[in-house]
Amino acid sequence: MNVWAIEKDTPLKILLLELVHRYGENALGLNTKEQHYQAIEICTLHDPSLSAYIFTFAQMPGRYGIDLKYPIPAHNIIGENENLTLGQTLEIITIHLFS
Repeated sequence: MNVWAIEKDTPLKILLLELVHRYGENALGLNTKEQHYQAIEICTLHDPSLSAYIFTFAQMPGRYGIDLKYPIPAHNIIGENENLTLGQTLEIITIHLFS
């Protein structure tokens, strides 16, 4: 994944760079249907049924919101994790996608 070629805002690129650094370039997939400049949806390549929708719109500067998606939509966690630091966001992603 060439993070700098993705047309997203800088905080999302920083998040993606950290994820690539931790898990490698081929660990994550990016949902290309998501076109919002301030949002991305990521999943692991081995289990695309789990994903995380990360956004910076409507958040304080330098903060993130994250919605967690599961194979059963009734289990999705939407709107519960907002105004998180980079560290908090990375921790949630690690637990959700890599545990």
